[in-house]
Amino acid sequence: METARNTPEAEPVPAPGPAPEPAAVPVPGPASAPPADPAAPKARRRGGRTAALLAVAAVLGIVGGTAVGYGIQADREPTPLPALNQTDLAYPAKPAPKGQEPAPLSAAEDRGLKTDGDLRKLLLPKPAGAKDADFVPEDNWMSVASYAGEYDHPSVVFEEFLGDGIRRVATTGWRTGQYKSVQINLVQFRPEYGAHAAETASDQREYLADEFGYGTPIKGSGEGRTYLLPVEREEGYLDLYVARAVFHRGDVMVEIFVSDTKKVSQKEISSLAERQLGRL
Repeated sequence: METARNTPEAEPVPAPGPAPEPAAVPVPGPASAPPADPAAPKARRRGGRTAALLAVAAVLGIVGGTAVGYGIQADREPTPLPALNQTDLAYPAKPAPKGQEPAPLSAAEDRGLKTDGDLRKLLLPKPAGAKDADFVPEDNWMSVASYAGEYDHPSVVFEEFLGDGIRRVATTGWRTGQYKSVQINLVQFRPEYGAHAAETASDQREYLADEFGYGTPIKGSGEGRTYLLPVEREEGYLDLYVARAVFHRGDVMVEIFVSDTKKVSQKEISSLAERQLGRL
C-alpha cells in the first residue's frame, strides 16, 4: 500500500489582515473523451473480408502447431519427474525435563505483554502547559474508518487495512504556542498479521523518500526515519512547516506529525520519535 498519507491538522493558517477571497474551484465532473479533431487523420478501417481471412489463418496455425507438437512429444521417451522431497522439520524428541524448561520472558523482555494491554498507556503524555487538540478523540481511540480517511484514497485504504489485519489505532495530540500542533498514532495489527506493521511503515517511508528524500534515521529504531518537509506557501496565509516520523516496533506502526508556521527543528522531531520508541 503505497498511497499518499495526508498530514493531519496541517491546514493553512490565514495571515493577519484580510485574506483575498479564494477563487471558486470547479468540481470536476465525470471524465469524458476529448472532442474529436476533424483535421486529425482517421485510422484505416480493416475490411470484413480481410479480418475473416486473418481469423481463419490464425485458427489453422494453432491447429497445425498443436498437431506437430503432439507428434513430436508422442515419439519421445517419457521423462520421469523428480521425487518430491523436503527437509525434515526438527522437533525435540521429548519435552525438556522438569526444572530445565527455558525461563519465560520477563515483563521487560516481552514486548507483546506491553502492547496487548491498553495501548493508549504507551502514548507519550501531553507536555506541561500544552493544550488539548480538537482533532484527537476524547477517548484517544481512532476508528479504522477515520484513520483511513486521512489518506488520499480512503475507501481503498480502508479495505486494504482490513485485509492486512489492522486491530486498533491509539492516538494523542496537543497544541503548543500559537500555531504548533503534534499528533502521534500507534497503529496496531493483529498478532497473525504482525509483519504488516513493518510493511506499512516501509510503504510510508518509501513514499516519503520518493517525495522528500531519504530522511534522518531514528536512533535505535532500525529502519525508522524522520522527515522535514518543504515549506508550503500560499498567498494570504502564513507559511506551513511539517515534520514527520515513521517507524515500527513489533506489531505496532508509529506515526508522528508536527506542524507549525515556523520551521520545525530536526532535534524536536527526533526527540519525539526517540521518546515514543522508548515507551514501546
